[in-house]
Amino acid sequence: MNHPVRKEALVTVQNDLVGRIRATSLRTPMSPPDGDVVSLAIGEPDFATPPSIVAAMTRALDAGHTHYASPLGLPGLRAAIGARHGRDPDDVTITHGGSAGLAAVIMSTVDPGATVVVDDPTYSLYADLVAAAGGTTVRVARRPDGRLDLDRLRAALDGAALLIVCQPGNPTGRVLTAEEWSAIAAATRGTGTRVLSDEAYGGILYGTEFVSVLDVSGLRDRAVLCQTFSKTYAMTGWRLGYLVGPAPLIADAALVHRTVNGAVNTPGQYAALAAFDQGVESDLAYMVGQYRERREVMGAALSAIPRLGFEPPDGGFYFYCAYDDPRTSVEIRDAARARGVLIRPGREFGPSGEGHIRLSFATSPSAIERGVHRLATVFTP
Repeated sequence: MNHPVRKEALVTVQNDLVGRIRATSLRTPMSPPDGDVVSLAIGEPDFATPPSIVAAMTRALDAGHTHYASPLGLPGLRAAIGARHGRDPDDVTITHGGSAGLAAVIMSTVDPGATVVVDDPTYSLYADLVAAAGGTTVRVARRPDGRLDLDRLRAALDGAALLIVCQPGNPTGRVLTAEEWSAIAAATRGTGTRVLSDEAYGGILYGTEFVSVLDVSGLRDRAVLCQTFSKTYAMTGWRLGYLVGPAPLIADAALVHRTVNGAVNTPGQYAALAAFDQGVESDLAYMVGQYRERREVMGAALSAIPRLGFEPPDGGFYFYCAYDDPRTSVEIRDAARARGVLIRPGREFGPSGEGHIRLSFATSPSAIERGVHRLATVFTP
């Protein structure tokens, strides 16, 4: 039997969802470089996945591990992740990359009309997902030195359903200090506010002390870590991530994830399990060492452009640069593209990002030098 009224209502809801995302989204799709173009825009390691991880997937396929896994993830993988973070397997669920993990937490925490607080600038996907859930994003601008404005943050958190932080930050490269975590814990104590920490770049650090949200004792009952294998292990195309937090919050997020995504691919999870083997540590150390060198190369090249200002990142592989120029960040991006180099406009990361650009050094030193040289011509009088 046909139900024309019901179908029409469904289309209306769908259009509302699409409309909310379109009205909110600052994300700008970017095509791969074509011809003589250098990309300093894409946040993706240029390294191949460590061979031992690839071999583990091959073994899983040869062993016939090609059937559905548990919607929560392979028990062995959940146990390994829990052990690494000092949590029980019930505190862990496996997700389709970090993006699906973020979506699962936000969708399971944010009701229509609820408020979600983010720092500004930050990764633009958060606001898109909040819009999809029917919530409202409240942005709290960071201080000029890149640190959180704790007074504004405390005020914004009043009545908020969720606080989302990203560390090391995208685009800023900043890591939260113990003081900042302490202030977050105090501001949310005794409230219904949950904390979601996206620590995708937490394995790529340059000597800065790193405190994970799971290490903040005052947040243990209301904080969730979202992690991915993509950045640290150069596994972006594998689409594997996980959530860790209090079992009730993880169960809620897992329900949403199961409903929207289903189980994560089984052989890929066996590969992810191999990422916890000691043999992978040398691969990780090599990649971080290469990023450290590239950070120096980009920093030196950018220092030669008088109209740019920046602080070297604490972690991750981005430089977030302020520029002295009347053009908008989108106009700067377009001018750079015309000169053969792709960058990200700061506006993509929130209103505070205007007047800034983001550059990725997850590429070869020679590409970095060519790209920054071309960028310099954008600011040549």
